[in-house]
Amino acid sequence: MGLLYLGTPLNWDEAKQYAHHIREHGITQFLHTWDRVKDRWGDELLWGDEVEYMVVTFDDEGKNAKLSLRQTEILAKLSQVVGNLTDDDTPALMTVPTFHPEYGRYMLESTPGSPYTGSIPDLLSVETNMHYRRTLARRHLKANEIPFTFTSFPRLGTYGVFTEPYFSPHDAKSSHSLFLPEEITNPHARFPSVLHHLGCTWAQNLLSKLFSTLTANIRSRRGSKVAINLPIFIDERTPRPFVDPTIPWQRSIYPEDPEAKNGAALIDHIYMDAMGFGMGCCCLQLTFQSCNVDEARRMYDALIPVGPIMLALTAASPAWRGYLADVDCRWNVIAGSVDDRTPEERGLKPSKDNYIIPKSRYDSVDLYIANDWTNKPEYNDAPVPYNEGVFQRLCDHGIDEVLAKHMAHLFIRDPLVIFSETIDQDDATSNDHFENIQSTNWQTVRFKPPPPNSPIGWRVEFRSMEVQMTDFENAAFAVFIVLLSRAILAFNLNFYIPISKVDQNMARAQRRDAARSGKFYFRKDILPPGHTTPTISPPSCSISSSPVEGAPAKEKLLRNCFPPIPRPSYVEDGPIEDEYEEMTVEEIFTGKGSKFPGLLGVVEAYIDTLDVDEGDRLQISKYLDLVRRRAIGSLQTPATWIRNFVRSHPSYNHDSVVSQEINYDLMVAVDEIERGVRRVPELLPEDYMPTNGYHSGPSSR
Repeated sequence: MGLLYLGTPLNWDEAKQYAHHIREHGITQFLHTWDRVKDRWGDELLWGDEVEYMVVTFDDEGKNAKLSLRQTEILAKLSQVVGNLTDDDTPALMTVPTFHPEYGRYMLESTPGSPYTGSIPDLLSVETNMHYRRTLARRHLKANEIPFTFTSFPRLGTYGVFTEPYFSPHDAKSSHSLFLPEEITNPHARFPSVLHHLGCTWAQNLLSKLFSTLTANIRSRRGSKVAINLPIFIDERTPRPFVDPTIPWQRSIYPEDPEAKNGAALIDHIYMDAMGFGMGCCCLQLTFQSCNVDEARRMYDALIPVGPIMLALTAASPAWRGYLADVDCRWNVIAGSVDDRTPEERGLKPSKDNYIIPKSRYDSVDLYIANDWTNKPEYNDAPVPYNEGVFQRLCDHGIDEVLAKHMAHLFIRDPLVIFSETIDQDDATSNDHFENIQSTNWQTVRFKPPPPNSPIGWRVEFRSMEVQMTDFENAAFAVFIVLLSRAILAFNLNFYIPISKVDQNMARAQRRDAARSGKFYFRKDILPPGHTTPTISPPSCSISSSPVEGAPAKEKLLRNCFPPIPRPSYVEDGPIEDEYEEMTVEEIFTGKGSKFPGLLGVVEAYIDTLDVDEGDRLQISKYLDLVRRRAIGSLQTPATWIRNFVRSHPSYNHDSVVSQEINYDLMVAVDEIERGVRRVPELLPEDYMPTNGYHSGPSSR
């Protein structure tokens, strides 16, 4: 997760002097990695999930659900508990899990104790694993605290008490926010191993400046506070025009305080002004190990067009700073929350060289990177600035132009946090300067080189999905993406559309009710040339069962190392515009026409190539059915359900306001849903029950 050193973080005026040094040595470190592992081949499929929680404390008497800022104590307790566990203490097929801090001091991140393999039992252990982690965390919280997998807390930054304990935003020294206190930020969220090794309380006290420095450096480099504006959901009694009465328009504590009234806060919008609004969101992420670097590049490219579609299907965040928004997703909030571009880089002021960076460093992917004949230059059709010196250096080292441009594009960014003690490193054994840039380019998909001195191979991280309320949903989407990733490789599927259309899809995915009413650009023919049905590539490193006479062998494992198909001797290349069209989410998942079987269609075809018994196939089908029902609209997205809950609450005034009472009842309801106490057939299958692997009954709060 990036830098792992203790040290003194430099403020922006100090850090910017070393920006070139970090970039220069970061590329040197990457080249050492490239030379060491560019020919590495044959790594098996290993994969994992990252689930983020927000810990909420309930004041039942005052009917207030608040964010608990006890992350330090909670992680110290969990670290002690987990440290005393052995694999024999965990459910079957499971190792002792790990818990990490995240940006918000109310957040926890959990990961499996060891990666999942490609076995079917591992695939079907995901829900059990997630449930065990949630249960373990919940067991060591206070009686009135609950860990929620919930994307955005609806009353983060509202006027009044939304944290326990309460802190005033008047002392927001790093963000200068009008709404969020300094204490809401975890001091060292991007450096979890430091906390693990040194002890949470001591390390967080020692490192209290680190995340404050990150937040402050973004503000300093940008030349202003970040400015996030979401369109407000216009209800029957929403004031028009909507001018937010909860913004302290006349505050005069920090130099940036007048920004809101000087135009940063837009009319008819929900205004947010700090990194915590974005990085304080929770999500679900998956990482896959690939066979080799080329397979990782192919997987990276294939998942890029899938990112916006999965964002729409998992939409779970319609409420922000105490109001209903006219969007359903978190993405633009996070993009805005870490947007460190200067006014010149944003095109708001003229610059000497007219150098404009079109996107925040947290945004959708800008370039396809596969070194494959299916990756046509025309697909990379968006303007992409890149560091020409880095590009030339990589090319001179023998790296192909496609990958060189990707890396050179990442390295247009400045490092945001630099430690004075770690400026000079051994570039042959460290990759910290590389990760300083790489890991602060937060995109929908991330291409991850192997770390030094590690058995880990080339990896791809899928990052667009919003976290869901239940482990069943999170497991369903994890299982679906894993199976889709194997189908992509096994059948050599082609999902390429122009990057500009992916960008448009990202914007569409965040609109209200996009999964049901929106349309998205998607490729019409995803099969290789000459194929009318998905056909598996011949194995190159597989473990197969013995074939039955007349039938192909079935695989016992989900695997890597599917060879790409060579370019046919004749391929009819028509206009790029003829390769894609607008489709509904239902069509993208269930199919359209004879050449497009849909994402669920190719996943089902891939499952047919596996040696799966009837019981396991039934469980996989339950997960895929959730995905299918979301796609066809017979189950709501969490965003739609939350919006409807708020609007149907007895105390809702149809004015877009999510009051303290509504928020309290919402969080109570979400807890009851997760535990199986409240039945919501519009959101979950009627037979939903939380599971510990053996379908346990509900517990009580």
